Amino acid sequence: MSDTFQQLADAILAGTPATPEDALAVLRADDAELMHVVAAAGRLRRAHFGNTVKVNYLVNLKSGLCPENCNYCSQALGSDAPILKYSWLSKEDTLAQASAGLRGGASRVCLVASGRGPSTRDVDKVTDMVESLKSEYPDVEVCACLGLLADGQAEQLKAAGVDAYNHNINTAKSNHANIVQTHTYDDRVDTVQKAKSAGISPCSGLIAGLGESDEQLVEALVALRELDSDSIPVNFLMPFEGTPHENTWELSPARCVKILAAARFVCPDKEVRIAGGREMHLRSLQPIALHVANSLFLGDYLTSEGQDARADLDMIRDNGFVVLGSEQDLAERAAQPEPADPAIRRRGAGTDVLPNA
Repeated sequence: MSDTFQQLADAILAGTPATPEDALAVLRADDAELMHVVAAAGRLRRAHFGNTVKVNYLVNLKSGLCPENCNYCSQALGSDAPILKYSWLSKEDTLAQASAGLRGGASRVCLVASGRGPSTRDVDKVTDMVESLKSEYPDVEVCACLGLLADGQAEQLKAAGVDAYNHNINTAKSNHANIVQTHTYDDRVDTVQKAKSAGISPCSGLIAGLGESDEQLVEALVALRELDSDSIPVNFLMPFEGTPHENTWELSPARCVKILAAARFVCPDKEVRIAGGREMHLRSLQPIALHVANSLFLGDYLTSEGQDARADLDMIRDNGFVVLGSEQDLAERAAQPEPADPAIRRRGAGTDVLPNA
């Protein structure tokens, strides 16, 4: 089987997209084949992203108090999870939180607010925050995640400087009604398309461990490819106490790596991000996962704590990677010779000058 995965990587690098059957074979690979899967997927990762890791930082603008009933979410309607609950952060607090992440090495700040979708007033708040953040950090990428967008809101966010918009499809269309009933799968797709139409980079991913089948995982990955999502956060269910999925433990570390690898095979040139739940599910295989994925969140998540941010940065460095946009990354890029125009041959055959031999 090891040759099969290398042959699959060869075909993808030559321009042949992975099929659903290819992705299923990755998900169903024997654990003894795990490193063969990683080696093949890692070739695709290196071809498109070299040795860089993009570091993202979350700022939870408004926590809890959500009217949607997404049954995987600690912030959802009906959740009894003992999380922090607060209304909108001030602009000053938002900038302070974002600055901490940028100082820690992040190049993208993700501004997230719970709720079905933003009101006009909410969008005004976020655009003010974004404009201030961009004024202080002109090179920062800003991703907004505010829920379902109404007409015109994506354009307003784009005008303020928002670079990307996150709205995860979360699961396959065939599984969506099992995990949320207050909005539809098509509602989510519509918001991703609104962002894309406004010229904002679409960011959409999934949550693994929700009771989905292998076929449904592949269905979701193929849907993300068809949506042309530029960045794909792969979350692993965190079964918060007080939610319908409490005590749901379907994932092993090897399974999580294979899910990330399947995402890489299906979407080889897209940013595959190791997102929520990596610490509890990937555990000691987090460094292995970096050889497949090229992006992660630094530090904490929306309602749960991540591992120490310094440990994340050490893990990146210890595995031979550099943080995208860091001094080391920029130095390595600067050390690369500038491409030169072809040198016209004026020696050897057809001339009186000795050949280059």
